[in-house]
Amino acid sequence: MKKFLVVVDMQKDFVDGSLGTKEACAIVPKVAEKIRGFDGGIFVTLDTHFENYMKTAEGRKLPVPHCIRGTAGWALDAEVAKALEGRKYTAVEKVTFGSVDLPRLIGDAAGDAGFSVELIGLCTDICVVSNALLIKANFPEIPVSVDSSCCAGVTPEKHAAALETMRSCQIDVI
Repeated sequence: MKKFLVVVDMQKDFVDGSLGTKEACAIVPKVAEKIRGFDGGIFVTLDTHFENYMKTAEGRKLPVPHCIRGTAGWALDAEVAKALEGRKYTAVEKVTFGSVDLPRLIGDAAGDAGFSVELIGLCTDICVVSNALLIKANFPEIPVSVDSSCCAGVTPEKHAAALETMRSCQIDVI
């Protein structure tokens, strides 16, 4: 069985940048350790916005410019990037919370083999849950899990709520 790890939006702006939190900073070492020890295929999502962000639907509801393509805040956290050095992985830019391309890319990488998917990253209550639900909807029979120790939400309460939502949708929380 093939195993895939999805590292969600571990970018500077979400860790210690414009939308960073102490909880996000706290998971970085665990995320880096998970990446270094993972034996399987890795996908890395990148929240990607452009200079017109404030004019987008998201920008009007969250008026904090972040992850503007090509800026320092768009880049992966330095410790996460170091953990990925020398590892083969697929970067997936996404312009919204969940990537509609990610399930197809995972399916292509799996081919005819059975597989499982584990998600880690930021933010549990926005992009992690969105991508987990898209993957589960596309592959209802495969094991999908999220490592709660390698995720952080906008707040601890929203993190817990998102984990409960994922449990309700038959995503294993470890």
